Amino acid sequence: MMSMTFGVSSSVTLLFDFWDVHGPAGMVLSVFVVLLLTVFYEVLKVWRVWLGSSSKLAQPQSAYAVPPSSRSDSSSALDSSPSESSLTPIQSQPPAVHTRNSWLLHGIQTLLHMLQVTLGYMLMLCVMSYNTWIFLGVIVGSVLGYFISFPLLGRI
Repeated sequence: MMSMTFGVSSSVTLLFDFWDVHGPAGMVLSVFVVLLLTVFYEVLKVWRVWLGSSSKLAQPQSAYAVPPSSRSDSSSALDSSPSESSLTPIQSQPPAVHTRNSWLLHGIQTLLHMLQVTLGYMLMLCVMSYNTWIFLGVIVGSVLGYFISFPLLGRI
């Protein structure tokens, strides 16, 4: 029966039968591979957000706007707040037709989501090997991936 506590060992089987680690060199290589997979997972999260923010389909434009107030000396909160009756139609752009590019972008985002979910579950299963070194590889990879990729969100 498999141990359900963390252990420090250089022998572990990760995800598949062929990824059977025996010895310190194999463990170092496996930790490095898991670390890189975790960094890639964090980069995927930022890439999906970037693709979502670059698409113009995220928020539909409203056909109504609040007209500018004609009274500038009004101090009453009720006079300055918009109501449904004070909303007037404005000229709006024609609704965007779903083009081939928007469907392609949606398809790419779907594939990236599928890859991100699959990679996330695989990393979870690596952690569930209860090997301390693999666990530390996932944690360090997550920290490193966050450190590298999330400052890029500010530039979007």
